[in-house]
Amino acid sequence: MIRAYELTKRYGDTTVVHGLDFTVRPGTVTGFLGPNGAGKSTTMRMLLGLDAPTRGRSTIGGRAYTTHPAPLTEVGALLEARSVHPGRTAFNHLMALAHTHGIPRSRVEHVPDLAGLTGAAHKRIKGFSLGMGQRLGIAAALLGDPATLILDEPVNGLDPEGVLWIRNLLTSLAAEGRTVLVSSHLMSEMALTADHLVVIGRGRLLADTTVGDLIRTAGGASVRVVTPQADALRTLLAGPGVRITTGTADELTVHGTDSVHIGRTAAAHAIPLHELTPQTVSLEQAFMDLTQESVEYRTAAPLTGALV
Repeated sequence: MIRAYELTKRYGDTTVVHGLDFTVRPGTVTGFLGPNGAGKSTTMRMLLGLDAPTRGRSTIGGRAYTTHPAPLTEVGALLEARSVHPGRTAFNHLMALAHTHGIPRSRVEHVPDLAGLTGAAHKRIKGFSLGMGQRLGIAAALLGDPATLILDEPVNGLDPEGVLWIRNLLTSLAAEGRTVLVSSHLMSEMALTADHLVVIGRGRLLADTTVGDLIRTAGGASVRVVTPQADALRTLLAGPGVRITTGTADELTVHGTDSVHIGRTAAAHAIPLHELTPQTVSLEQAFMDLTQESVEYRTAAPLTGALV
């Protein structure tokens, strides 16, 4: 389990992380989300003892990371995959890490296979692609068979097969009861992978919730109904908490109730339905709505007209 208690970081007069308080629980993949400049990397560095908090504290497995006698066997981390000696082979890089913790050679021989580096373990790292470098970083994070994984943008540079591999890896590690915290800008991947979300903006906690609850909070759950008796069905569905908007003459969009209730109501009054389709906004849209006031860098409006 990872705990952050009022975690705060200031650089001079600038506060980049403001009193973050959250818990990452075992058995789940927790997505750590936020716009560029939100403070995600700084927070991860504080969790791992690489940056000292100005105020507050954090624990992993009930104690500060720096007090673990053999941290690689407790916490596997990937913050910067390319921070390796380019002249070493992948195997020798992993072996050097293993020597610091008494990790056996058999484990070093095993993790390249886990990370999809079979056949590349004895090649020099300077020849690795971005995706291979990411795989090596993940292999290093898995080296000590840790109970906790902290991964910053692990899918960077991976091809579609690699993205699927990391998705399955993370979910399988969580299924084993491990604690998994992963940051990503790929909302489509987080929607498929994460069980829980911690969202920050400008260093402040914006949400600590599930994917489904975040989408529902964003007002994204609705049902599209097409019926020749739209006015009659609208009257029957009206009630507290239900909001109905009209598209074409026979089309309704219903918020505040589900398709089961709508279908039963229509059937009870012999109202024919030509369509009954649950609608949800994407996680990406819910994230954009939540963080729109916290975006540090905005893209300019696209230019119109021909390019010359």
